[in-house]
Amino acid sequence: MTAKVYMTNMKSTTNSESLVKKLSKLFYKAGFHEIIEEDDFVAIKQHFGEPGNTAFIRPIFTKQVVEDVKKQRGKPFLTDANTLYVGKRANSIDHLNSAVANGFSYATIQAPIIIADGLTGKNSIEVEVNLNHFDKIKVGAEVMEADVLISLAHFKGHELTGFGGTFKNIGMGLGSRAGKQMMHSAVLPEIEEEHCIKCMQCVKYCPEDCITINEQESCINHEICIGCGECVVTCPTEAISIEWESTSEGVEERQVEFSYGIVKDKKDKTAYVNFVNNVSPDCDCAGWSDRPIVNDIGILASKDPTALEQASLDLVNNAEEATGMLADRGIKAGENKFKHVHPNTDGGIRQIEYAEEIGLGTSDYELIEI
Repeated sequence: MTAKVYMTNMKSTTNSESLVKKLSKLFYKAGFHEIIEEDDFVAIKQHFGEPGNTAFIRPIFTKQVVEDVKKQRGKPFLTDANTLYVGKRANSIDHLNSAVANGFSYATIQAPIIIADGLTGKNSIEVEVNLNHFDKIKVGAEVMEADVLISLAHFKGHELTGFGGTFKNIGMGLGSRAGKQMMHSAVLPEIEEEHCIKCMQCVKYCPEDCITINEQESCINHEICIGCGECVVTCPTEAISIEWESTSEGVEERQVEFSYGIVKDKKDKTAYVNFVNNVSPDCDCAGWSDRPIVNDIGILASKDPTALEQASLDLVNNAEEATGMLADRGIKAGENKFKHVHPNTDGGIRQIEYAEEIGLGTSDYELIEI
């Protein structure tokens, strides 16, 4: 069955055609207003941008979505989960301060921000998925309490998954800190004894009782370890270091499984937007933004996340390369530009294929420009 993907280009010549108002038109044309009932808690998932990054979605767009949700008598809030890496968004306090610094205050968006996995990234719940990689996933608890989920994703490159769009925004974005470790690597953690201070915090949070800490040794029993990542995000000295996957396809599949688990119980209550502009080579998690690989294309919206990702990827691949970034690489029309930018990935193709395989949507779409 073909899914409908709605698109508006970046052209604006009058006040009535401003990009903000065009986004509102997309909201209604795509039928997002139909999924919101009075008093619904509406989670608007957005990356607030690592400080120093300039490619993230601007607050003025978010505010418009907030206004449209309120017109349906919903109760909107912005949300994201803390990062796995140590940066300026690894706990709720730093995360909120970074959001405000990038313009996401109550005064600018007229809605509160609730960090999905709590102060230190441990406020999570397990969701049963029973898929190829995971039986259960760990997700920021607050977003699972919401009635409606609206994803506002910046479509851009990613050094590990080729591109980051809706599935990166939802799956990787809303996984708790331990959940992010689960997605990033299938390698089980090890304890570096020289850095272990024997504080026993990892033992406290291990759900499988597979960690031994005593005067003689500090070790993890891999025969019963499930790779949940709780010890990794708990250790205060990084004696249990973060494991990073080296293959693209595995991470793509795992973040799609997280996306599946997050939306599976919100049937007909999810909506997705991809901003295909400022298509930077790297993720918004970087503290910088390189120049875009293509010129701005537009804003896309759909109730089908897989169709939305496929349409966004096709538009980027069929666009002219931006001068100074890819124009000297001899890329032919239709070739995967993200594969050229990140040659160690598959250009993000596997995440779309896998999402379709597990029933998260269809890659067959009709693009409707408004």
